[in-house]
Amino acid sequence: MVETARRREIEDVASSLFRERGYAGTSVRDIARAMDIQGASLYAHVASKQDVLRTIVERMASRFEHAADEAARSIDGGDTATASARLAALVRAHVQVVTDDLERATVFVHEWRSLDPDARTRMAKRRDGYERRFRTVIAAGVTDGTFAAVDPSATAAFVLTALNGLVAWFRPDGRLSPTDVADLYAHLAVRAVTDRDVAGTTAGPAAGPAA
Repeated sequence: MVETARRREIEDVASSLFRERGYAGTSVRDIARAMDIQGASLYAHVASKQDVLRTIVERMASRFEHAADEAARSIDGGDTATASARLAALVRAHVQVVTDDLERATVFVHEWRSLDPDARTRMAKRRDGYERRFRTVIAAGVTDGTFAAVDPSATAAFVLTALNGLVAWFRPDGRLSPTDVADLYAHLAVRAVTDRDVAGTTAGPAAGPAA
């Protein structure tokens, strides 16, 4: 995808409108009107509204994946770090991406299913791969006794559902800073999987994504 200042501006405006009105409720004309340009001028930079959505969602997927990679490299001990440290690092990385770009993160969370069938299938695989990072860490913690006997797949879905819920309530000018939220969510995630009093949980095989 070719990156230009105008293209980036279109994605900025579209992200804001998609977040406010939803993808289905936003037209190319709406995007052009918000930029104070003619629709024909918009098509000089993008192929379609779907093209804009696909770019936004794919960029955000890459940001989440890159942040998770960096988190894994940054923690003391790397792959040999404790499961608790690895899970906390993943949680903090996810919070950072969401709070760094709330509008695009909202579009990613709520509108990826609006992609055309081929792009949606590819994105579903990427989302499953990302969720697998959480499942793998949780399963490792269950195996070595660090975590309670929770189901890795269901627990990963629980953690990611909470993390993605940030797009509904986090505000950059709110009482909690991104760091506050990252620390709190990391603490809560680790606390949830280490609570030995969790009832009715068993460690089972990792299933597909719950999303």
